[in-house]
Formats: sequence, C-alpha cells, structure tokens
Amino acid sequence: ITQFTIREIHELGYETLKHPPYSPDLSPTDYQGCCKDYQFFKHFDNFLREKIFRDKGDAVNTLVEFIHSRTPDFYCNGIGTLGKRWRKCIESNGNYFDEINSL
Repeated sequence: ITQFTIREIHELGYETLKHPPYSPDLSPTDYQGCCKDYQFFKHFDNFLREKIFRDKGDAVNTLVEFIHSRTPDFYCNGIGTLGKRWRKCIESNGNYFDEINSL
C-alpha cells in the first residue's frame, strides 16, 4: 500500500493492518505437513509437463482434466486440515513453529 493510500485510509478513520508473512501452513495449496500427498501445485506442475496449449481453451480443459484426475481423498486430506492449521497459526500469534504434530 502506498503512503498516500495509508494516509487516506487513516483520514477516513480506518486502521491498516500489517500484512502477515507468508506461511505454507496458511495456504490451502502449499501445505506439506501431515498430508505430504496434498501439494496441489507440485502435482499440477507434474501433470502439466510436456503439455502444449494452442489457446486458452486448451489450458482451461487441462485444468479441468487435472481436477477430475484426482480422487476426492486428495482434496479432503489437504483441505480437511485447514481449520486446524489456521487455528495453530492464530494461537502462535504469528510466531514460527515446527510442524503441527497434533493434527
């Protein structure tokens, strides 16, 4: 956010919050803790290898094909832990921690 924007926000009586540091524990797609099989972009990257897109439609169709190629468990395992992971991040007050072993 630019200084101008911050001043305008403050003049309107609003407060700006600090942007939290990136954490794979907060990301629904990058988490590698207890569910090592759920690394969405790693699997998607492997799926895209040697694929060629002639147009936007090819890219969209390939994404849909990838999504359908995964079992429901693939998504449930990663997404199912989001609440616990987010809660752990909140409870740590933004401090780093090793792994979420209690999931």
